[in-house]
Amino acid sequence: MFVFLIAIIVLALLFDYINGFHDAANSIATIVSTKVLSPFQAVMWAASFNFIAFFIFREHKVAGTIANIMSENIINFKTIIAATIAAIIWDILTWYYGIPSSSSHTLIGGLAGAAIAAGGLAGVNTHPIFIALLFMVLSPVIGLLFGFVITIITVNIAKRSRPPKAEKWFRRLQLVSSASLSLAHGGGDSQKTMGLILTAIWFYQKSAHGLTSSIEQMPMPNWLPLACYSAIALGTMSGGWRIVKTMGTRITKVNPLEGFCAETAGAATIFLTIAFGIPVSTTHTLTGSIVGVGATKRLSGVRWGVTINLVWAWILTVPVSALVAAIIYYLIHFLS
Repeated sequence: MFVFLIAIIVLALLFDYINGFHDAANSIATIVSTKVLSPFQAVMWAASFNFIAFFIFREHKVAGTIANIMSENIINFKTIIAATIAAIIWDILTWYYGIPSSSSHTLIGGLAGAAIAAGGLAGVNTHPIFIALLFMVLSPVIGLLFGFVITIITVNIAKRSRPPKAEKWFRRLQLVSSASLSLAHGGGDSQKTMGLILTAIWFYQKSAHGLTSSIEQMPMPNWLPLACYSAIALGTMSGGWRIVKTMGTRITKVNPLEGFCAETAGAATIFLTIAFGIPVSTTHTLTGSIVGVGATKRLSGVRWGVTINLVWAWILTVPVSALVAAIIYYLIHFLS
């Protein structure tokens, strides 16, 4: 049984690593497209702040939310492995085709699909699923509103400045906003993997050592946050070039001022949701922020065709991941 636990930890950290390079574009797309940093510099900058998040986020409310998606009576190694493999498959597939989908929602979909396959609808705790699905819609809307308002305020503050001087300052400020977004990305997404591994550790201790406490009472092992923050930082270091173009230029063209506003809006939204333990998508949130920034110029400044295609990918993420996880669960169950 201990071997299965190790296998799940390795798989989960692999998912965390893939999450890093899959979502690297979120943190670096605008700062690369505005030429504030080269792609290599931007990746190293983002990866550094993904890891620095370890020292800032000492509470792990998001991890607790993820750990409570499956009902305790159907948690086992089969359901956890099925959910993790499904999330990895969807992440690799969407990365390959350059689709900035949500690693968060593919994991949530995978957990839900495996849980339903194992125990029917009763296998899923509805509250965390409902909150996650609700904020799948709300987080990009909040990001859009923040992006729109922050851009209007920033433009009015900077309108008396000479354009060369203003651009110079916003190129500097974009380093700060990009770092903030990377902190938020590391702080939020790493916790989802922590929750996944914590679930596996809880089941192992329950099965092997007769643990009687609930998963909500399970303490976070000291090594787990460090391992997850390290994995996502290494993943970000590996890049994510296929998605950079979509996030940085295909939704709307951005300059340093607009890049600063989009990243600030995205970071603010994610910091807010982390504080409440709500798992949201960095990808969805930043896309909403970029759309909000583009909409301040004119509605035609946003390439709505690209944006609508992304929305369809988002809509499909949870049900497709759930279906894949269910199929994998049935295969494992049949072969075991």
